[in-house]
Amino acid sequence: MDDGIIIAAAQAEKLYPETVSYAESRDPGRQLEVDFNRFEKTEMVRDLIRNAIVATADEGNVVIVAHAASFALADRGNVLRVLVTASNERRVSRLSEAEGISAKAAAKRLKDSDKNREVYLKRFYGVSRELPTHFDLVVNTDRLTPETAVDTIAQAMR
Repeated sequence: MDDGIIIAAAQAEKLYPETVSYAESRDPGRQLEVDFNRFEKTEMVRDLIRNAIVATADEGNVVIVAHAASFALADRGNVLRVLVTASNERRVSRLSEAEGISAKAAAKRLKDSDKNREVYLKRFYGVSRELPTHFDLVVNTDRLTPETAVDTIAQAMR
């Protein structure tokens, strides 16, 4: 699940998914227009996202790949929180190849993405620095093939 989280959160209050998605980038405490002349605090919309993550996890047998779900579900015993990582060089190489862009453009995109994740974790969960200890399993794909990484994660789930 990724975009489905936003859709579920929006449906809970009959909001546009774009509005819910926009709330992820807004500062807490700010007013957000969620419908014509209807304003809500950003934090209320963020709670909808967290609630959608929990509801999705409650359904079981699901992989949630975004919205820092590992933090929303940190206290649950039936969840495996996995960080899939690689060196910056490997990430740049993979993105460059996958998107057909230069290494320089890929490096900038990753730098921006990493910064956005850092800001997101701070805004949503008060996490100033993401650590390996925030996860149950850390998979370094510098050395593992995608197939081996998937097998490792599946084995850990058993």
